[in-house]
Amino acid sequence: MKPILLQGHERSITQIKYNREGDLLFSVAKDTVTNVWYSVNGERLGTYNGHTGAVWCVDCDWDTKNVLTGSADNSCRLWDCETGKQLALLNTNSAVRTCGFDFSGNIIMFSTDKQMGYQCFLNFFDLRDPQQMEDNNPYLSVPCSECKITSAVWGALGEFVIAGHENGEINQFSAKSGEILKKAKEHTRQINDIQTSVDLTMVITASKDNTSKLFDSNSLDHIKTFRTDRPVNSAAISPIMDHVVMGGGQEAMDVTTTSTRIGKFEARFFHAAYEEEFGRVKGHFGPINCVAFHPDGKRYCLTNSSTFSKNTEQPRNKLLDVPVVTVTAVEEKTDTYEFITLTHTTLTLSWRRNQATLSANITQSSQRKTSLASSALY
Repeated sequence: MKPILLQGHERSITQIKYNREGDLLFSVAKDTVTNVWYSVNGERLGTYNGHTGAVWCVDCDWDTKNVLTGSADNSCRLWDCETGKQLALLNTNSAVRTCGFDFSGNIIMFSTDKQMGYQCFLNFFDLRDPQQMEDNNPYLSVPCSECKITSAVWGALGEFVIAGHENGEINQFSAKSGEILKKAKEHTRQINDIQTSVDLTMVITASKDNTSKLFDSNSLDHIKTFRTDRPVNSAAISPIMDHVVMGGGQEAMDVTTTSTRIGKFEARFFHAAYEEEFGRVKGHFGPINCVAFHPDGKRYCLTNSSTFSKNTEQPRNKLLDVPVVTVTAVEEKTDTYEFITLTHTTLTLSWRRNQATLSANITQSSQRKTSLASSALY
């Protein structure tokens, strides 16, 4: 299988999300655009235009009827998935960091940032009550005064929301009363991402403390820990195997000072039970921002933004940073896992200005296969 490269954003991609069937892939970025793609061939189906700031989060309901996005323009917007029409605009006092539909698709939640003198809030709206949407009046608004929410997901049956905070704490909020039902403090630094298992019984976290942890979603009991030597930006649980995939790398502010080999820009596969790493997919030029498994479990998607160093003397033709989404296939053949990844070809662009040559290397990709026998997994 050939990896599919999707290019449709001009700035770093912040989140990606498959719909329940897996035929559509949604991506949002700092360039204010929300894109939807056909996952089978990488064709862009359309865009949802309306935000005026970076879009931090995206989600779609179970029947792929509506799409929800949250942005730094202090708004959360509801869209018709098929037509791209904006159905509702919910204004806030600060940036919307996370958002999501419950399993029924009737309740939405989103969290706002703690900034500009405003505290963080976790808001709940019932889409069955049009008056709530028109008046921008949530049926429940939970203040989070201590630390802002950096990632949040719905729990089973829409009874609660599991939220990760910038201090490394995980809280379980009731969707009816807003009270904190459970707490867990296993991470020492900010939680960058939380994702659920396919049956919603477990959640996996990704943190700046170089670890990813598996929790029981109902009790928040800590189950497993997966350790790396770099900050983890995102982690996902395979829907069909006891595997997790993690992505991250060196801090973005230090990317221009090191090579791709030292920066550790790889997708890393761990066994969910034994906590052992059994494979890596290399070839990414920059930190991996987000990873997601396809619902069939045979493919996964990750976002990766290319970063170029800035020279003191800028070239006349400015080279743009072009983030990409890489869809890579993971295929199971008897007892061998075949990872199809990318090798490098280099294109050099040069400008001459004041008798000086400015060069920039664009690392692109061609196909490479790496096979790992299952005997090497343990």
